[in-house]
Amino acid sequence: MIETYYILAVLSLLSAVICDDSQTSLYGTWSSKSNQVFTGPGFYDPVEELLKEPSLPGLSFSFTDDQHFEEAIYQVKANPRDPQCPIAVLIYQHGTYELQDNGTLTLNPIAVDGRQLLSDPCNDNGTSVYSRYNQTEVYKWFTVQVNDYHGVYELQLYQSDGSPMQPLYLAYRPPMMLPTETLNPTNTGSGSQPSGSKQKRSLRSLVRRGLENRHKTNAVKRNESFVSSAWFKWGSLGLIGVGSIAFIIT
Repeated sequence: MIETYYILAVLSLLSAVICDDSQTSLYGTWSSKSNQVFTGPGFYDPVEELLKEPSLPGLSFSFTDDQHFEEAIYQVKANPRDPQCPIAVLIYQHGTYELQDNGTLTLNPIAVDGRQLLSDPCNDNGTSVYSRYNQTEVYKWFTVQVNDYHGVYELQLYQSDGSPMQPLYLAYRPPMMLPTETLNPTNTGSGSQPSGSKQKRSLRSLVRRGLENRHKTNAVKRNESFVSSAWFKWGSLGLIGVGSIAFIIT
């Protein structure tokens, strides 16, 4: 009976470890299935204020442990009436996030730093519209778990009405992001102008150095899964088998 108790205790501990592995923080850079859209200098150049079009549509979110976020969105909407007239939009935002006790996630962007590039080739005479963008985003809740098929961490965000967004997969940890402070401050808005041109030049120099060293980032591309789906599957079967043997013995 005592042996059975210890066996069950070990099973409970191993199960807890597996659960802990699948329930991780938001920390890192997450990208949608296309695996072509990532936050950081590869999407937005704050020095030249340029949005760079990825090869495929998708979205990416990055989160730090000290409650900063960054998002990169590239969406293309087909025109069923005229296939030659798709509408495309690129959006960049960054700022801070709040996580409520009920699981609600709120993204509060730095208003002066958000950017949008809208392309509507059949209505804009071939000239895309580049503008500031500022949109607070609220997600009712989110889940982080190991995707059993891909064997990687998956982030599922649920919009304010409870509808799920497309899943995101962990791509980098630590996250690949631009500096978290205001990148393009102005005299008005939430991002105030730094006192003295020297401070502004220092910030631009910092960002420029970050762009020049983007290939030296300490962000790690997660090509391999944290938890192998095969290991997870066979480990679970093993636990079931041991539990069955323990039950027969008793």
